[in-house]
Amino acid sequence: MFRYILKRLIQMIPLLIFISIISFGISKLAPGDFLTQKALNPSISPETIAAERSRLGLDQPVPIQYVRWATNFVQGDMGQSFMYRTSVSSLIVQRLGNTLILGVAAFIFTWLVAIPLGIAMAVRQYSTFDKVASGLTFFLLGIPEFFLALLLLFAAAKTGVLPVGGMTSPDFAYMNGFQQAIDIGLHLIIPVFAVAVGSIAILQRRMRGNLLDVLGEEYVRTARAKGLPENRVIYKHAVRNAINPLVTILGYEFASLLSGFALVEIIIGWPGMGMMMLEALQGLDMTLAMAGIMMGAFMLLVGNLLADILLALVDPRIKLEA
Repeated sequence: MFRYILKRLIQMIPLLIFISIISFGISKLAPGDFLTQKALNPSISPETIAAERSRLGLDQPVPIQYVRWATNFVQGDMGQSFMYRTSVSSLIVQRLGNTLILGVAAFIFTWLVAIPLGIAMAVRQYSTFDKVASGLTFFLLGIPEFFLALLLLFAAAKTGVLPVGGMTSPDFAYMNGFQQAIDIGLHLIIPVFAVAVGSIAILQRRMRGNLLDVLGEEYVRTARAKGLPENRVIYKHAVRNAINPLVTILGYEFASLLSGFALVEIIIGWPGMGMMMLEALQGLDMTLAMAGIMMGAFMLLVGNLLADILLALVDPRIKLEA
């Protein structure tokens, strides 16, 4: 296991270098830079802009800019944000926690709902429950996350049942710890539901299909012929094998914890990585944008590694070295 993980981590290095080169090159295709906007201010002289561009190294050729950025990045220095006038690492630490709260809550809610629902639909194939759940699934798949978030915000504003937008209430600082946790939980309901509905629909359809395939296997019919209880046949034998293909999805789910909820964050006003990345791109703050891109790429690669390891743990037939 250790040798396999070490091998995969080493293989990530050239991939991350390639991703960084492509991303950095594309970022330089954008017209102008952060200082281009500042140059529109008549109170700032062209000489000041030129001196600042030279200080930041923006007047150097793109390959030299990349080498300078990559060298600092490898050493743990993500650079300075042009917009916020502070280190990129401190900004990411501030926003990353908020995004992870939303992502982890949506992930747990999705899997706790989708897996049991898919199992229930499979064991009740073609029943009224299965038909109604399938129809609702196809309906939910056609609703974009951002549109559902807007609908939920509108409903919350009309009813006043849930807080509208943001992560905390205006009087959050005056609450005790328990009240603050409840306040964040209430603010989580709308964004979690908005981002989880589509994932639930996809995941439960896959679980249903996988379980139906497994229930038709010879070893399942043999287990039933031996007189084993139906619940034991389904949950101990069939579900365990049907859920294996879904483990591979965990890699993409892990990556989406960082960057998969950008639209919902922007619409809800959730102060996470998605909102910060939008602000960075709008302000041509490419140092901050590149840090976000590299973190997303790294999490995707690590997520795929975790999925492979989990798949080997849940299915002894799979050998990592193979």
